[in-house]
Amino acid sequence: MKPIDISTFQKKTKVLKDPKLRNGNGILDFMTRDISFGSGQLPDKKKQGFYNELGTLIRSGIDIRTALALTISTYTKKDAELFAAIEKSVIAGQSLSQTLELQDKFSRYEYFSIRIGEETGRLGEVLGELAKYYKSRISQRRKIVGAITYPMLVLSTSFAAIFFMIKFVVPMFADVFKRFGGKLPYITALILRFSNWLDNYIYLLLFFLLIAIGFYLLNRNKFWFKKYSAIVLLRIPIVGDIAKKIYLARFANTMRLLTGTATPLLQAMEMVRQMITFYPIEQSLLLAEREILLGSSLSDALAKHDFYPDKFVQMIRIAEEVNRLEYFFEQLSEQYTEEVEYKTNAISGLLEPLIIIFLGLAVGVILIAMYLPMFQMSNSF
Repeated sequence: MKPIDISTFQKKTKVLKDPKLRNGNGILDFMTRDISFGSGQLPDKKKQGFYNELGTLIRSGIDIRTALALTISTYTKKDAELFAAIEKSVIAGQSLSQTLELQDKFSRYEYFSIRIGEETGRLGEVLGELAKYYKSRISQRRKIVGAITYPMLVLSTSFAAIFFMIKFVVPMFADVFKRFGGKLPYITALILRFSNWLDNYIYLLLFFLLIAIGFYLLNRNKFWFKKYSAIVLLRIPIVGDIAKKIYLARFANTMRLLTGTATPLLQAMEMVRQMITFYPIEQSLLLAEREILLGSSLSDALAKHDFYPDKFVQMIRIAEEVNRLEYFFEQLSEQYTEEVEYKTNAISGLLEPLIIIFLGLAVGVILIAMYLPMFQMSNSF
């Protein structure tokens, strides 16, 4: 093998050291950035970049220590501190998987996968697969978010406009109507009553909203909350079906990576269960592990749970018969990802005109309600 010229890699990464080029162009970079709320882990985008660069260097023949040093040189000061600590630990004699296990920025799924790569001599390949996994996850999330962003933006603008009219515009007309007296049309009186009710209880509504947010933040990791919130989510028309397919795609994609690295089935299921914290998957995999220990197959164990469609179970059964779990899990992941993207795009296309119609009707009703008494008064003179 040809000796690797380290200076060549340093020259190639020189451009990445330039903050102007690395950070992108203002708003464009901000819109494509992955944001992580409350998990405390490294964002998926940074993980994907780290595994991709490190895996490429290792597959080209560079040892792990030099590869880490070259990878670290492409990051900003804040991220470089984390990776410098990883490099220091590896230089001290720990394996990469042990080092990541001690960090709170990485999941069990990652360091167990890397450990398998180290034990089988396929570290470069495993790192490449991790990079592909996070790239796919980022792409899926962005497509879904992109499909629902515009409808949600229009819907929130619509509610803001209606709230402004009811809170500030309607009371101005109410003062005028009081001066003239007389009986108001039913629709006008209804709008005025709603405006008064909102004015009296707006702070109470905001208080209950804050209580609900606090309740969610305090209980979101508790077993009972995850169980009942999942049950409610899956029963919501359309939304429940999309959520189910998102988690099935994530489950299949994760199993594809683990089976591709020759991870024992029970260990792979345990890792998936700890990574995908969605109650139906967690509970079904926990019970399936016990079934498999008693001699059952994965397909038979999953078939006992309504969460998994018949087609999903049949594909796994065929995969077990031909001993190609990785391939069939990849097909299932791609299939469900495509279905999710198609449905979200279809719903987005349907919601846009409906929201605009809703906004037009709501504003129109308010304006008619406000001007109708004026027309009546003008006719009476």
